[in-house]
Amino acid sequence: MALCGTAHAATAATNAATPAAAGATAAPAAAAGAIPPSKQALIDKLLDLWHMENVGLNMLQVPVSDAVTQAKAVLQGRATDAKRDAAMSEVVTEARKFMEDTVPTVKTSAQKLMPTKVAPLLAERFSEDELKQMIAILESPVKAKFEALLPELQKSLGEAVAADSGPVINPKLQDLKQRIGMRLRAAVTP
Repeated sequence: MALCGTAHAATAATNAATPAAAGATAAPAAAAGAIPPSKQALIDKLLDLWHMENVGLNMLQVPVSDAVTQAKAVLQGRATDAKRDAAMSEVVTEARKFMEDTVPTVKTSAQKLMPTKVAPLLAERFSEDELKQMIAILESPVKAKFEALLPELQKSLGEAVAADSGPVINPKLQDLKQRIGMRLRAAVTP
């Protein structure tokens, strides 16, 4: 869902400031008296570790990524390589700027809404003991070690699947691309 790698920097920058802000925004839910303070403290800690604001960021990244992909498809075969590359560079720059400009708004919105939308659900559906267990999982060094290994695991499996299934899939994929290209050319030819 990333913007071809462009939104990762914005997301990483967003995550860097998350813990203090998320904890600060969760206080109003506790003040309302709906959630016992001990449970609210656990929910605040869970939200600090979980980075729920990424839901909003992901919702923002999808249409931006789709727009970049559509631009690339429109330019494919309709412009020289040099013009296509220049246009795509500008499109990606515009998309990156859009993300930089809008990420703070989405992050702020998510942090503002977490205490009223997420905290009550967590309080309702999880006991304090279960919240403590979830926090322990999120803080686990084993979890961090596993997550650090995920890119390598995905790359290893991806390369093996490509090598194993490539001879069968690649000709079919090329055929699909040709059929799609023919339909697009027919649609745009006067």
